[in-house]
Order: sequence, then structure tokens, then C-alpha cells
Amino acid sequence: MAAELVTTETTQVGTEQTAPTGTKRRFLWMRNTKALTGFGILAFFALIAAIGPWIAPYDPDERSSDLLQPPSWEHWMGTTHLGQDVMSQVILGTRSVLLIAFVAGFLATFIGVVVGITAGYVGGFGDEGLSALSNVFLVIPQLPLIIIIAGMLPSAGGLTVAVVIAITGWAWGARVLRAQTLSLRKRDFVEAARANGERTWRLILAEILPNLTAMIAAGFVGTVSFAVLSQITLSFIGITPTDTWNWGTVLYWAQAQLALQRGAWWWYMFPGLCIALVGISLTLINFGIDEFVNPRLRSTGLNAKTLRRRGIRPRIGFTPVVHEAKEDRA
Repeated sequence: MAAELVTTETTQVGTEQTAPTGTKRRFLWMRNTKALTGFGILAFFALIAAIGPWIAPYDPDERSSDLLQPPSWEHWMGTTHLGQDVMSQVILGTRSVLLIAFVAGFLATFIGVVVGITAGYVGGFGDEGLSALSNVFLVIPQLPLIIIIAGMLPSAGGLTVAVVIAITGWAWGARVLRAQTLSLRKRDFVEAARANGERTWRLILAEILPNLTAMIAAGFVGTVSFAVLSQITLSFIGITPTDTWNWGTVLYWAQAQLALQRGAWWWYMFPGLCIALVGISLTLINFGIDEFVNPRLRSTGLNAKTLRRRGIRPRIGFTPVVHEAKEDRA
């Protein structure tokens, strides 16, 4: 009898959380702790990027007599071998990292949306040609290609790096969107709109594109993550100009001056920590998008929280199904 009550309670909870309606559906995104945490971390760095020049305590190029000083009240993140303030370099480098990453993300996402949806909707020779183009960019190693292109360009600046990253990073998103568009173009609601005489551009913008919004957002977040790592890698190995501050440039000078061998651990730790936090924030946002789009993932998390509030210890298996853990019998 007790088992039946528990089963009934769990089923009711799953039904209630899996199919939210009305006000609950509007606030599902706001209740996602992963996404909110990721947005909070990213918003912090965006604020630093916006007001960085006004809050940086020193000029990042200014030299002083405090050579390789560890973190102190005067220099919160320590100094370099020339007495430069690491905190000022990290703060001013935040804008370059986020600006290039988001520009590259927007450009790559735009190219992927245009190519993917066009290939999936048009079909025929157009689909074959665009799919072949996407396959070419998929099989080419992205990072080596970025290094080669950026190395051949004289004085590759921030926007140049963003364009190079966008050109080499759009193919994966285009392939995913093409597959989804092939599935959507034969759905009943699209066929009904086509039968009503709707134009092609309106079918794509009003019927197909809204159903791909979450997938486009997830692709954008993934492209931004790749752009952050690519830009920092290019700066760290010295491909891009080293006189423009970003987190990769700070790591480049730390490596060039043998910071670890000289005991200057702070020169690596703080820019590395910033890179890790931005990566974590983008990953959490991506997880939040997955849970918002996938009802099974969303219901699993909500059911687990509800069962905990009711004093039931949930057990989550390999499949996203929530069970009550059986109590050990004496």
C-alpha cells in the first residue's frame, strides 16, 4: 500500500512538472539555476569589459620598481618582471576577449543559419552544393587553419581574428540546422502555410526559424566558447600582436619570462582563472538551454527538487527517470 502511494505521488509530480502551463511556462527559464549562474558570471565579466578603463588601478604598460611582487594590497594580482600591474592587464584584456568572441559568434552563427536553413529548405542541387561546402570546412582542422590564416595576415587585429574564427567555425551549426530544417519543411503547419500562398521568405522566417531558436542559441554559445579559446591560443603562441592586452597576451609574456620557474605563480593563475570562469559560464548556459528545450531533462531536474522538498531521497539512474531510493530493511 505504501509503495502504491509513493508511485502515485511520483507520477503526479512528474505529470505536474513535465507539462507546465500558463505562468509556470513563462518562468521555467528563470528557475533554471544553471543558466542563471552562467548568465551571472558572464554579466560580471561583461561589466568589467565595459568599465575596465575606469576601474583599472594602473596603466598596464606602466613600469615600477616592484618587480615580480606577489599579490598585495598595492597590487592585488601581483606584478610582472617589469613591475607592471597584472590586475590592470587582466581587467583591460577582458574587453578584447569578449568583444572578439561575441563578434565571431554572431558572424559564425549568421553564416550557419543562412547556409543551413537554405540548404535544408531548397533541396536539390543547392542542398548538395551547400552541404559539400559545409563538409569541406568540417574536415579541415579549425585551429591549425586559424593559425595559418592569422599568421599570413599582416598585423592581424581583433576584428580580423574574429572574422577568421567565424569563417572557420560555422560549418557544424549549418549541418545541424540543415538536418532540422529538412524535418520541419514537411510538417503540417508548414504545408498549411504554403497552401495558403505564403511566400518562401515568410515560411522560413515565421514558420521554420522560430522552431530553431533554441538550437541556434546553443550553437551561438558553443561558437563563443570556441572563439574565446582560439583567440587566447593565438595570443599565447604569439601569432597575434603582443602589444594589445588580452588574457592570452598576459599568459604569453608569463611564458616568455619563465614565470613558473621564477616562482611568479600569480602571473599565470589570475588570467587562467578568468578563462576558466568564462568557460564555465558558457557551459552552464548551454546546459540551461538543453534543459529548457528537452522536456525529459527539464522534468528530471524539477522532479528531483520536488522530491527533496517532500523529504524523499531521489535516485537518478543512467536514463533521466527519477525514482525513490528503496529504504534499507533491517
